[in-house]
Amino acid sequence: MTKLLFVCLGNICRSPSAENIMNHLIAREGLGDRITCDSAGTASYHVGNPPDRRMAAAARKRNIELLGSARQFQSKDFENFDLILAMDRENYQNILALDPVGKYKNQVRLMCDFCQKYDLKEVPDPYYGGPEGFDRVIDLLLDACEGLLQYVIKQESLSASSQQES
Repeated sequence: MTKLLFVCLGNICRSPSAENIMNHLIAREGLGDRITCDSAGTASYHVGNPPDRRMAAAARKRNIELLGSARQFQSKDFENFDLILAMDRENYQNILALDPVGKYKNQVRLMCDFCQKYDLKEVPDPYYGGPEGFDRVIDLLLDACEGLLQYVIKQESLSASSQQES
């Protein structure tokens, strides 16, 4: 089982969108028994709150429901997840700050590393903008999640073949 954790600042816009988009893709591909997802925020601003209604409306346009409630990233998440996906460089740095010896550095990546169509390096925070920003983030995350799913499938395949060889 591959465990993915998506992380943004407050865990009400970008990371729950990524989590739910990824769950949508996982279900579409019938991989629910192989990949699991969660999301968290580096800050505790919105703990317990559902995803932002504007983000949910943008996702709904693509037939994706945003489920869940906000929680804060914890040090134990390093041990509980195989890959931790930060939405921007600040989130990335905040996550790594909880790992001062760098034990888990290789598990933390930027979400946009997996984009196939977009060349952005960070997922912009749409919180203070208009509706077009939320739509843009959904499109960007759809692209990144497609690339991430391909990456995870490839990694699982490599892992399975190396286990067969040993």
